[in-house]
Formats: sequence, structure tokens, C-alpha cells
Amino acid sequence: MGCCSSRRSSGWEGADTGFVNIERRHAGKSGCLRRPTWKSSDPLDEAQLEAKREEFWDTQPHYGGAREIWDALRAAASADNKTALMLLDTAGIICTSDDLSVCYDERGHKYELPNYVLSDPTNLQHGQRKQADLRPPQVELVGRAGG
Repeated sequence: MGCCSSRRSSGWEGADTGFVNIERRHAGKSGCLRRPTWKSSDPLDEAQLEAKREEFWDTQPHYGGAREIWDALRAAASADNKTALMLLDTAGIICTSDDLSVCYDERGHKYELPNYVLSDPTNLQHGQRKQADLRPPQVELVGRAGG
């Protein structure tokens, strides 16, 4: 509750403008989210990487945290820097690293994101498919019993 003579304390983040400084809150001094550089132990093609990402996003919310925060992190992981920072700020997500690998929500729940959802590996196989992938899938037909 405030009154007409209320003031923000001088220690409040963004007191000079009335808004939280997004850059200081999320990415340290740089104000920029970076994409981690990493190499996959087994070279992945684009389809395998996308499948791995989908599996992570589909299963991770079941281990804790708010669904809304996971959705915001997913959007931020694939967005450009400015949009990602805006999404994080709007959702109340606090990043402890400049690459989104470790974040917290306002309730203190920790969210850890692996490198493969944040960026492509340096050894990503572009447009190449393994020989086994070129063969059509084997389909087993199962008939009905009885009649």
C-alpha cells in the first residue's frame, strides 16, 4: 500500500527510470545473451538435434517448476537477444549465467537448460543422412485374429 508521498528506496533496481534494467538483471554487465559453443560426442544431423530438443522440452516440465516458466524459457532459447531478454523479464526469470544454462523463477525454483537446446553443436551434420536413414522403414503388418 502506498500513499501520495511514497518513494522508492535508492537501492531499488531501476529507481532512476521506474523500470527494471533488463540488461543488468539478466546478463550481467554485458547486456547480451550468448549462445554456448559445444561439440556433440556423436555427430548429430538437424533432425536428430530437433528430436533431442523436442524430447527435452516435452519431459522437463514434469520434473518441477512452472509450465509458464518452461514455455518462456523455450521461447527465449530460440529467440533473438532482445526478444529473449524481454521474454525473461516479463516472466520474472533471473539468469545466473549469460547463456541461459541456469535460471531461477521468482519463487526460487532452478531451471537448467542443456547446451543442445540453446545452440547447435559445432559438428552438426548439415543435409547429411546416415545410410540406414535412406532405407524405407520396415513395416510389420499384423492381421486380426478371429473372423
